[in-house]
Amino acid sequence: MTINEHVRHFHGLPVHEHVGGDVPLPDPASVAWRVRADVYGENAVFGSMEGAWGDFSSRVDLSRVRALVIGTWGETWDKGPEEVIATLVGAAPRLSSLEALFLGDIVLEESELSWIQQGDPTPLLRAFPGLRELRVRGGEGLAWEPGRHERLERLTIETAGMGGRVGRAVCAGEYPELRHLELWPGVEERGGDLSPDDLAPVFAGSRFPLLRSLGVRNAEAQDEFASVLSSAPVVAQLEELDLSLGLLTDTGGRALLEGQPLTHLKRLNLHHHFLTEPVRAALRAALEPFGVDLDLSEPQDPEDEWRYVSIGE
Repeated sequence: MTINEHVRHFHGLPVHEHVGGDVPLPDPASVAWRVRADVYGENAVFGSMEGAWGDFSSRVDLSRVRALVIGTWGETWDKGPEEVIATLVGAAPRLSSLEALFLGDIVLEESELSWIQQGDPTPLLRAFPGLRELRVRGGEGLAWEPGRHERLERLTIETAGMGGRVGRAVCAGEYPELRHLELWPGVEERGGDLSPDDLAPVFAGSRFPLLRSLGVRNAEAQDEFASVLSSAPVVAQLEELDLSLGLLTDTGGRALLEGQPLTHLKRLNLHHHFLTEPVRAALRAALEPFGVDLDLSEPQDPEDEWRYVSIGE
């Protein structure tokens, strides 16, 4: 799997790309606005994020914008989003209704996931106290400062390699309304040294008491995460557990079968896995009679000598 398409919906809203010109504009509150630099295009205004944002902010009533999707800010394999973050922080008084922000809606033809230069997105949390959803893509240079945010409900960080320091910093944050947490550990070759120990405060179940959806996706060490989660207290409070896109084998699958009951879950996502048919059958027999939506799609060859996470580049 690769990330080939820009998001079409975000925060429950259809995504509308701001292209400038004289085209009619939708109600600012009715869509999630995508703003990005046209790095390889012929639009001089949108050849830079500065031009794209300038045009957008002059045409759209920022006070009514609920969701923003930030795409390429230039040659993202060579430049991080620090200027973009500073621009958004500076515009915070005008973006008074902002509820959701996606920093890095960048697809394969623009940059490999592992190439995307990131920075520290946490100034955005400090600038937008009403933010309910933050999604970040890219792990090169990614940093995170622990803090407190009273309203954040959804946090997603997608990488091909997440450092343990980032995971520990996320766990050290105080997000009393957090309901969905999704982290992509990735692979060691790309700097992914995140381990279950780094996420121990989350797995203990006490850090985010309202958490109902937990995703540890795209992990080279998927068996290790599955084994720890098979007895982790947090699972009892979840409605959805997502261990997809990684190197889950029978070792992890059996741990899930032999650990605490998972029959209370509404959904268990194991999409893209290396489970044998007997273990898949055992999971179906254990969970589907209880109404668990079990995703075992995109099975990989368990005998394959070369195994890859879904998005390692």
